[in-house]
Amino acid sequence: MTDQKTPRSLPLSEAITIAAQAIGEVMSGSSLTEVLDQLDAHERPIVQSLTFDALRKWVRSHELIKQFIPKPPPPEVEHLLAVAIALFLQETIEGKGYAPHTIVDQAVRACGEYDQTVYAKGLVNAVLRKVSLTVQPVEGEKHYPPDPIPMYVPAWWRANLKLNYAKVWQSILFQQAKRAPLILRVNQKQYSREQYQTLLREAGIISSPIEEIAGVQLPSALLLTEPVPVSDLPSFYSGAVSVQDAGAQLAAVLLNPQPGERVLDACAAPGGKTAHLLELADCEMFALELDGERIGKIGGNLDRLRLHSQNVRVLRGDASKASWWDGAPFDKILLDAPCSASGIVSRHPDIPFLRREADIKALQLRQRSILSQAWKMLKPGGLLLYVTCSLFPEEGEGQAIWFATEHSNALRLDSPGQLLPTELNDGFYYALFKKMSHEPTN
Repeated sequence: MTDQKTPRSLPLSEAITIAAQAIGEVMSGSSLTEVLDQLDAHERPIVQSLTFDALRKWVRSHELIKQFIPKPPPPEVEHLLAVAIALFLQETIEGKGYAPHTIVDQAVRACGEYDQTVYAKGLVNAVLRKVSLTVQPVEGEKHYPPDPIPMYVPAWWRANLKLNYAKVWQSILFQQAKRAPLILRVNQKQYSREQYQTLLREAGIISSPIEEIAGVQLPSALLLTEPVPVSDLPSFYSGAVSVQDAGAQLAAVLLNPQPGERVLDACAAPGGKTAHLLELADCEMFALELDGERIGKIGGNLDRLRLHSQNVRVLRGDASKASWWDGAPFDKILLDAPCSASGIVSRHPDIPFLRREADIKALQLRQRSILSQAWKMLKPGGLLLYVTCSLFPEEGEGQAIWFATEHSNALRLDSPGQLLPTELNDGFYYALFKKMSHEPTN
């Protein structure tokens, strides 16, 4: 997201320095989202772009680093080189991108802006000049061949994809290594999709409707041909539109809230799905979130979209426990469960660097705990939609099968199941259950 004001330009050398430091924090276990949130508004767009590209091109950049520096350099130098090399590897659009000599010059300057890299100016200069000659083909020659796996994923992650998606695992990783498109969700309480497209055209922004994903109609989804800062979107700050992946827009549509229904969004931050539910119906909404830092984002989203009312409550609480609950059952529950986030790597390329194989088992237990508690809070005849942004069946279909086995009064309804990443959507899993009136026998 960009600031409302026109951002000041940040020198490329300074942006390279900050991006390299951001990568260092990711390698130490910090979420890139948290790191970027600490930056000033004028720094964030270019630093995010550089950091995302460096992580997406990690495999190729490190092949080149190893080729020209057989002994691994210190991490600070390695991360700076990774950022600079990613600039060489960009699929440049005509008129965009940096000239090779500019990348070399600015990366060397960046070395001088950080005490822990100032000694490495000569090394960085020499390596990047060699990289420039390697990746910039002589006229008439072919460019370097595409990487077999263009982005980094841990060995256990790759093995999981190969086991479960034997024919398409490579295409999944190729898709996730691309920059994610900018997709909007029009606030139907303010504009129809067609009306908002007119506003976009008047602003010189080209869009096209996304009619459906996995057979589910999406009345609010728009794909922008070229991404723009949100500050350029007509009436963004007065709530006309949100940025939301098309796959994520399925959640509210599948749950299909109705006026007056009592609805729980059980793991609600940052509030995109909560807002979408309220855009579809004037329901009695409970948005629950455990993370005290993230809960504020729910209110911020609802404020911008003008969706606050006396029927909307934002609560801090643990969805796996009942201590926050007033005892009145819900008509519908959206459970967008904590997960590996392996389906949204194109938007969060730091994820493969942060996850460990042991995380999956811990997440499974957490998901089951929340599922079991949420089911107790649902009315007979009510609907529960289980969602993860994961590609791993242990967090998706495996959990749905477990849940249906454990709860004999859970009737599974039609829903998309596993969505793999495409040019229009990230990877998601959806399972929809109806609570029958009879009690479980076990």
